[in-house]
Formats: sequence, structure tokens, C-alpha cells
Amino acid sequence: MTDVASLRPLLAVLASASAIPLILALRERPNLREGVTIAAALAKFGLVASLVPGVLGGDTYSYEFGELATGIRLAFEVDALGLLFGLLASFLWIVTSFYSIGYMRGLDEHAQTRYFASFAGSLAAALGVAFASNLLTVFVFYELLTVATYPLVTHDETDAARRAGRKYLAYTFGGGVFVLGGTVIVFALTGTTAFQPGGIEALASASPAMARLAFALLATGFGVKAALMPLHSWLPDAMVAPTPVSGLLHAVAVVKSGVFGIARVVLDVYGTDLMADLGVGLPLAVVATFTLLTASVIALRKDNLKRRLAYSTVSQLSYIVLGLALLRGEALIGGLLHIPAHAFMKLTLFFCAGAIHVETHTDDISDMAGIGKRMPLTMAAFAVASAGMAGIPLLAGFVSKWYILIGAVQGGGVVFAAALLVSGVLNIAYFWPIVYQAYFESAADHDAKPLIEAPFGGREIVPDGGEDDTSEDAGVPDEHEPYQVDHLGEGYEDLDHGGSPASGWERAGWRGGESTWFMLGPILTAATGAVIIGIAPDAAVFLDIVTDVVGALPGVAL
Repeated sequence: MTDVASLRPLLAVLASASAIPLILALRERPNLREGVTIAAALAKFGLVASLVPGVLGGDTYSYEFGELATGIRLAFEVDALGLLFGLLASFLWIVTSFYSIGYMRGLDEHAQTRYFASFAGSLAAALGVAFASNLLTVFVFYELLTVATYPLVTHDETDAARRAGRKYLAYTFGGGVFVLGGTVIVFALTGTTAFQPGGIEALASASPAMARLAFALLATGFGVKAALMPLHSWLPDAMVAPTPVSGLLHAVAVVKSGVFGIARVVLDVYGTDLMADLGVGLPLAVVATFTLLTASVIALRKDNLKRRLAYSTVSQLSYIVLGLALLRGEALIGGLLHIPAHAFMKLTLFFCAGAIHVETHTDDISDMAGIGKRMPLTMAAFAVASAGMAGIPLLAGFVSKWYILIGAVQGGGVVFAAALLVSGVLNIAYFWPIVYQAYFESAADHDAKPLIEAPFGGREIVPDGGEDDTSEDAGVPDEHEPYQVDHLGEGYEDLDHGGSPASGWERAGWRGGESTWFMLGPILTAATGAVIIGIAPDAAVFLDIVTDVVGALPGVAL
């Protein structure tokens, strides 16, 4: 392995950060403003992509700012694991930038300049997390990511959005405190926080009790953004954000920074051997398994499409954590490969939800019977991504989940393998009814038949970000509480909830008449990515990168 000093990691981070003042300056010229966004996204991806050949060839690219404190460098280092996250986030920012133009203009949203500037800042912070060379650098950009994404979560400026924003800050800054505490203990035990494939050697001879404490703090801190239960509730509440934010930041950048942090801790701070010796892998696997099953059951009861997708995200993130916690070569490959696989599939699903809202103002699944007639391409992409999430062969989800399943069986984790299979069935249970009613039912003959009877199934009347109201006044709107004010419908402030018109859905052809190509193009691009990863994962580069990460770990057999 050759360490190459290079400005490219820094330039890749700055590509989006430097676009922020230009975006703000072009407030009155939206076409140029969006042009800067697209140019910055392309430049960012180009810089990251230029690192791929060297990293796959065994090189690492580094840039050092200097010492932040005695013995601790503030530095970037692009290795295979960092490249995986960086390449994914930078590519999907391009796709989401185009989608954002169609979405924000289609709804004539307010504060669009702030939105695009915050997006650019978020991607700069996400890439800082990806390229960080040590725990302290990760912590710095992990916290900057929270700051940059807060304006996006609270974009609506409603009471519901502000409540969700406060909760988001409380959870994620709290997680950051745990990360800092774990980092301090690791430094005290070893004298370093630098990442080393296979783990920091000095940690193996440190006090086992203190090493376990540091791991618990780090796993909890990163577990907040990874939405591990019971630290997950900020994520469904953050669905008050515009759909492009939900798609990229809550399917890629924010939540993936959490699972990426856990991956760094497991692979490059502790290492699989020390994890096994300390016995910390099993508790992490148990928490992940509980989360992936429980979140799937909760998703069954959600009639609001974005909230169902949110709980699906909570579940799917735990596939990644479970793959890492199993400490087996195949499971590690599957867990890491599920990072891009889930990103492409979930981004497709959120994009579809946003397009449905923009074009039909429909947000509840019970109102979507026959909507495939009105939005055939959108619902076809939704069906493809749903099948991938359930692990159907030839799609991205199958490949990653297959590796995790094989790793679980080979490692003797039959219970975990069974949980994966049950979760796959639950995925089908909460996705298939959406696809079926879209194409094979109409509003006139639709029967919701909730899988779990009320109050767990069917339509919900709850303020977004709140819990189900099971009191005797349930279903009666409070005049001060907005109903579903989350880009999912305007609730009691606007009684138009969407759904099929009285005359039935207007038929749109398969040539894109259902929406603008600013939205349809990104939807189809993300869905195509999910198919490519499923059919030819090597061609998509991600499997090669993941194999390099796992292959470099000492003591891990492939």
C-alpha cells in the first residue's frame, strides 16, 4: 500500500463547500443558481471518481491540515472504505440535484436558495466523514453534517418542522457526545485515533473493560444516525423535510454516515479479532436484528407512504450493521455492499413518493388505488425498487442480502439467518400491496384490508412526528396542530388530500407524460442503478471496492 500526498481529497470536499457563496449570491437568478449546483456536483463526483483506479490499485490518498492536538492529526485519507461512501454520496448528489429542481419548482417552494446552499454544505460534510483519517476528524465532520442538514429538516418552518428539527438536533448532537467520549477513551488507551485495517494494535493490550466501554460509546453515538432502536425516532419525524432531502440525506448521507462510522469502528479501530475476543459483536448483532424486525412490523401499520418508507429505512440500515457485527468475510461484504444497494433502491422509492405528491397531491397509500394508470413509469420504478428491498434476485438487494445470509449460516448464526428471511417476507408484506393496488385496483373497487387491524393498520390521523393518538378524541384535529404537514399533504390546513379524482385517474402514456423529466430522469436513473448492482455488481465498481476493503483485513477469510 502506497500513501500518496494529494490535494484531491480536500478539493473534493471543497467542491460543494465553495459553491455555497455562489448559490447564495445568485438568489435572484435561479437558473444560474441551479447551474452552479449541478456544476459543483459534477466536479465533486469527477474528483472522487479520479481516485478509484489508484485506490483499487492499493494506493491511499492523503491530505493533512496539521495537528489539532498533541498526537492527533486533522487529516483526510482516502482508502477503499472511504471511497465507497464518497463515491456513492457524490454520484447521488448529481441525481438528486436534478430531481430537486423539478420538485422545488413543481411545488413553487419557498427558500429555494437556502435549500440548495444547505444541500451543498451537507455533501461537503458527508465527504469529510468519508475521507477522515481518524476518529477525531470523523467527529468534526459528523457534527458539521448535523449543522448543515438542520435547515433542510426544518425547511417548512411549521411547528411540526421545528419540533422535528429540535428532536433531530437533540438526538444527533447527543450521539456526537457519545462519539467524542469513545474517541477520548480510545486515545487514552492507545495514544492514537488513526484508522488501521484490522484495528489499532495497542487496543488489544488495553483494559478489556475500558475497551468495551469505548466501543459501547462509539456504537451508540454512530447508532443514532444509523437509526438503531431505540435511537431511531428522529428519522421518521425528519420526514417533514422535502422529499429530495428525505431521499438523499435520509437514505444516503446522514444515515449512511452512521453505519459508515460503525464500519470504521468495527474494521479499522477494533478489528474483527478483537471484537470477537471482547464479545461485543454479538450484542451489536442482537440490537440490529431486533431493529430490522421491529421496524418492518411497524412499517406495516403506516398508511402514509413516506412514513412507511422511513421505517423501512430503519429496518434496512440494520442489515448493514448486522453484516458488520457477524464478523465473517461474506457477511462483511454483504453489509458493506448493502450501503450502495440500499441507497439506490431507497432513493428510487423516495423519489417516486415525491413525484406522486407533486403531480397528484396524494400521500396516503389507501388513496393510491389505480395510480399506476396516472403514473406508469413512476410506479414501475417503485415496483423494481420494492422488489430489490425485499431481496428478489437480479436486483441490488438480493446480492447484498445473499452475502449476509451466507455469512450468518457459515458463522453458525442460524437465528440471524432466520431473522433475515422473516424480514424479507415482511418487506414483501408492506411493499406488495402498494404495487398491487396501483396497477390492479381502482378507487371504486379498492378495499384497503390492512394487514394489521386498527389501531395498528389503516389510515392514521396523527401530527407528523407524533405518536398515534389512542385517546377518545383520536381522529379529531386540534386547531393548533397541523395534520401530516410534511410534504405529504397539507392536512387540515388544506383539505385537498389528493387521491383519485371523481372521474378516475387520467391515463398517462409510458413516454413520460406523467411528470417532468427533471423528476422522471432521476427516478429511472436510480432504479437503473439498483438493477445494475443486482445483475453486474462488478461493473458498478462497488463490489470491487468492498472486496478490497474486506480482503485487506487480517484474519478474515474470503
